[in-house]
Amino acid sequence: MFSRIDFAGSLMNTVIVACSVTFLVLVFDSLAAFAFAKFEFPLRRTLFTITLVTFMLPMQLSVIPQFITMVNLGWVGHLQALIVPAAANAFGIFWLRQYMISSIPDELMDASVLDGAGFFRQWFTVCLPLIRPGLGFLGIFTFIAAWNDYLWPLVVMTNPNQVTLQVAMAQLNTAFGQDYGMVMAGALLAVLPLLIVFLIGARQFIGDIAKGAIK
Repeated sequence: MFSRIDFAGSLMNTVIVACSVTFLVLVFDSLAAFAFAKFEFPLRRTLFTITLVTFMLPMQLSVIPQFITMVNLGWVGHLQALIVPAAANAFGIFWLRQYMISSIPDELMDASVLDGAGFFRQWFTVCLPLIRPGLGFLGIFTFIAAWNDYLWPLVVMTNPNQVTLQVAMAQLNTAFGQDYGMVMAGALLAVLPLLIVFLIGARQFIGDIAKGAIK
């Protein structure tokens, strides 16, 4: 398997993409969700409705316009073409908004305003500590989705030295035959990081949920 594909290189590319996407999604989605959940501003409901509409559209519809955008930016074949378009998503905003509505008391927000806290300080010191279980779930969900993504990396990663693990694994299947032992070995190695991430993230949100149940 290691002689057929650059497993270590594609694994590193996938780790970079998945970790970067997960971090950006947690930051940007929590900021947007916090604004939608706890602040009043013009066109708030309209903007949130538009966000939900984008969530309902299939990803395949955006492949061609997104690829044209990457061409114009000169990002085709580079990892930023995988990271930047996935830096925020409608599902994460919707999920965290619903979580924040029930998890962050309005009285606590009022108290932080009296203490002189601005938006970003409220987000960092009040919001994030209270939504750790929600962030844990979203982090696991986002990391797994970025790790397993195949269609968009296949389209945009024209540089063979910058492919992700899923695209590299597909190269093990040839028209002249298939070594199932090699494919299964690659699949096992590819799933191990997902198990580690799940165990770390699940410990976070399951532990907090258990604490709430005990209380």
